[in-house]
Amino acid sequence: MRVSPIEIKPLFHFYPGSKWLSLGSLGCNFLCPGCQNWEISHADIDKEIEFTEYISPEKVVQLAIQENCKGISWTYNEPTLSLEYTLDTAKLAKEQGLLTNYVTNGYITPEAINLLGPSLDAYRVDVKGFSARTYKKIANIQNFRVILKNILTAKYTWGMHVEIITNLTPGFNDSEAELHAMAQWISDQMGPETPWHITRFVPHFQLSHCDYTSIPVLEQARQIGMDNGLKYVYLGNVPGHFAENTYCPQCGKLLIERRNYRILQYNLKGNGCKFCSQKIPGSFESAKPPYL
Repeated sequence: MRVSPIEIKPLFHFYPGSKWLSLGSLGCNFLCPGCQNWEISHADIDKEIEFTEYISPEKVVQLAIQENCKGISWTYNEPTLSLEYTLDTAKLAKEQGLLTNYVTNGYITPEAINLLGPSLDAYRVDVKGFSARTYKKIANIQNFRVILKNILTAKYTWGMHVEIITNLTPGFNDSEAELHAMAQWISDQMGPETPWHITRFVPHFQLSHCDYTSIPVLEQARQIGMDNGLKYVYLGNVPGHFAENTYCPQCGKLLIERRNYRILQYNLKGNGCKFCSQKIPGSFESAKPPYL
């Protein structure tokens, strides 16, 4: 558990610069060979459980308030493995005026997403590919359509703020055809203003022998997203790249400049561009974020 900026999730259109109490546990319902958190997601629970600590929902909420956090984020491993715990904590958090966020792979039942729906504000979800073949290679599951249905439910049934992330892994999910299909689905089904984060694969775990995703491949993927109508396509794990930033789709001016999860410039007034007043989708505050 630690306090971290919302940008590290990543969530770029949900109270930029805000602080969140972030916590997780052990295990995952996926078995991704290149998982960046493999030490906990692939942990042998019988051996590692002694290194964990139970923190009651009441204590979690108390700590979030004490640390002046905007909300609570369940992250690091798949939060739905602790569904009842996160739900109990989220309900208490909402009662105290805190916001809530899931960082999830989205592979949960319709019953679970509807159970969580009233208590979650933001849903940062992975779309790891756009075919059964890709999901079998990356996550050892094939029915990825349930993930897409859950994303739609999160947004349209429960009104959650949704941002999508794709970790672009060389040789696994970087074909142009699959990226076009993914971008088109996001644009058509979720809307062109949905933020899409394309992140650079960093070799980990069983894929530690693989290459990093090249910058030209990342930039090509971003262009594919924009060619399919998406207005906010970000690149991650590339500190200093211009595509970490938010730009106004109307006048093209820089709205939020970021580097290593820190905000360097903030040119929003309320929920609009301060230069041309174009409304920017998401939740923003007039005050400068604390991470400037």
